[in-house]
Amino acid sequence: MKNATLLTGLFFVFATIFVAIISSVISSSVFSAEPPKPFSGGSEKFTKLVWFDEFDRNGLPNPEKWGYETGYVRNNEKQYYTNARLENAEVKDGFLIVTARKDDFKNGDKTYPITSASVISKGKGFWNRGRIEVSAKVPKSLGTWPAVWMLPENQKTGWPKCGEIDILEHVGFDPQKVHFNVHVDKYNHTKKNNKGKSVVCPDPDTKFHVYAVEWFDDRIDFYFDAEKVFSYTNEGEGETSWPFDKPFYLILNLAFGGGWGGAKGIDESSLPQQFQIDYVRVWQ
Repeated sequence: MKNATLLTGLFFVFATIFVAIISSVISSSVFSAEPPKPFSGGSEKFTKLVWFDEFDRNGLPNPEKWGYETGYVRNNEKQYYTNARLENAEVKDGFLIVTARKDDFKNGDKTYPITSASVISKGKGFWNRGRIEVSAKVPKSLGTWPAVWMLPENQKTGWPKCGEIDILEHVGFDPQKVHFNVHVDKYNHTKKNNKGKSVVCPDPDTKFHVYAVEWFDDRIDFYFDAEKVFSYTNEGEGETSWPFDKPFYLILNLAFGGGWGGAKGIDESSLPQQFQIDYVRVWQ
């Protein structure tokens, strides 16, 4: 009887210790995590985290934060953008993975040879001031054209009058450069006078880098990691050069081919290719 009582006592002791350990692990992993801090090297004026996605849930992108463009959308690109299809947009192991693939996707009575995704915050997240920050790793293949960019909620004036902010662009035929651009009525690539900057980077396809804009009343500053690489200034001429006083939404897409991505040809045999995003954070 004494042995049985001793064993029962030991059981309760070990059970109590086990529960305490599990509770501590759960508490530390779920409740004690601090919000991310603003990336160093910026203006330090934007410190309030107002919108973010750390991509910490597996499956499709969070529908409360993201939607999709669908179809053949622009620039004579080769890919068909699918809607909520895991093969093209999947959150896995802490990353959003946007995949362009040659898979003869069948939708109804039509077949689409090449598919990809364009994941957008339209209707779920709009901003017109603050720091918009994305950590990303791009693919490297002839024809790939990944981008992190912004368009306005209201596009009734048409492009480029409505404005466009390119936080990151990359083309596979020029793999060691990343590009930052602004398009407005006065300055855009159709006039061959768009405002922007290209930066040499030896490893955008093997290493995650931070691409960001800091958006003020008088300018938009563009950052590559901790370095400010370009600034677009409000010239005080109204919407012809500054259509940036209205809400914009974010686009994360991987195009294949098209006007710029396919400028030096495409290599369909290189597919699938992945555009990986570690996080998106918006500070104000």
